[in-house]
Amino acid sequence: MADVLALALPFFGVIFLGLGCGRLARIPESGLAWLSFFIIYVALPALFFSLVARTPFHELTNGRFIAATTFSTALCFALSLGVGLWLRRGNLPEATISAILGSYSNVGYMGPGLTLGALGAAASVPTALIFVFDSLFFFTIVPIMMAIGGRDQRRIGATLLLVVRRVLTHPFNVATFLGVAAAYIEFQPPAAIERTLEFLRNAAAPCALFTLGVSVALRPMGRMQGEVPALLAIKLLIHPALVWLVLALVGGFDPVWIATAVLMASLPPALNAFIMAKQYDTYVAGASGGVLIGTVVSVATVTFMLYAVQHDMLPHGLN
Repeated sequence: MADVLALALPFFGVIFLGLGCGRLARIPESGLAWLSFFIIYVALPALFFSLVARTPFHELTNGRFIAATTFSTALCFALSLGVGLWLRRGNLPEATISAILGSYSNVGYMGPGLTLGALGAAASVPTALIFVFDSLFFFTIVPIMMAIGGRDQRRIGATLLLVVRRVLTHPFNVATFLGVAAAYIEFQPPAAIERTLEFLRNAAAPCALFTLGVSVALRPMGRMQGEVPALLAIKLLIHPALVWLVLALVGGFDPVWIATAVLMASLPPALNAFIMAKQYDTYVAGASGGVLIGTVVSVATVTFMLYAVQHDMLPHGLN
C-alpha cells in the first residue's frame, strides 16, 4: 500500500497544491495563459510524440482495442446524456455538457503520467491510443449535439467542417500523427533534439497537474447540480468497470493494455467539460462543480484502482 500511496499522492498532491495556490494567491486567471499555452502546445505534444514515435508501428494499428475502448466511452456518454436529459428536463445542450462529465476522463493532464508511472513504458501505446480516439470522439460529438440543440448557430455542414479542422489541427493530435509517421519510418531524432524532448516531456505532467488545480480553484462553485452525483458514479465507477468488461469480452489483450485502459477510465472528469461549457455558455456551474468534486472523490477511487493494478487484482478475462 505504501508503494501505491507513493505513486498516487504526488499526482494528487500537485493538483491540490495548485488548488490551494489558486484559492490563496491573488493572481488573476490571465496569469495562467502562458503556462497553459506551454502545456497544450509544447510540453504535452512533446510527450505524446515521444510516446508514439518509440512504439513499433504495428502496435499503433490495434483496431480491436481502439474500437473497444472508444465504444465504452461512447456508451458512458449515451448513459450520461440520458441522465442529463431526464434531470435537465430535455435540455439537450445542458445534457450534452453533463454527459461530458460522465464520460470524458482527464486523459491529457493526468493520464500519461499516471499510467506510465504505474505500469511503465508498456503502457505508452494504449495510453496514446485512448487519448487520441476518445478526444476525437468528443471533438466530433459535442459540436454536432450543440448544433442539433440550437446552441451552435452554424449550419450542419459548417459544423462538420469545423469539427474536421479542429481534429486535424489540435496540437495533441498533430503530435500523435507525427509520432505515427516517425514510428513508421523508424525515425531516430538527433541527440540534441532528443534531449530537448526529454526536458519538455518531463515538465508536462507536473505543469499540467498544477495548472489543473489552479484552474479548478478559480472556477465558480455554487450549489451542486442534482445530477452530478449520478454522473460522477458513471464516470468513476461504471466507466472503468465497463471498459474492463468490454475488453474481457473481446479478449486477446495484453494485461498491461487492460490495466492501462481501466486506469484511464477511472480518472476524474476532464477540465474540457468546463472549457466546453464556457465555449457554448451552458451548464457552466454544473461543469465547474462536477470537475472539482470529481477530482476530490477520485483521490479515493483512483488510489483503489492503482492498488488493484499494482497487486494484479484485475481479472485478465471472464474465465
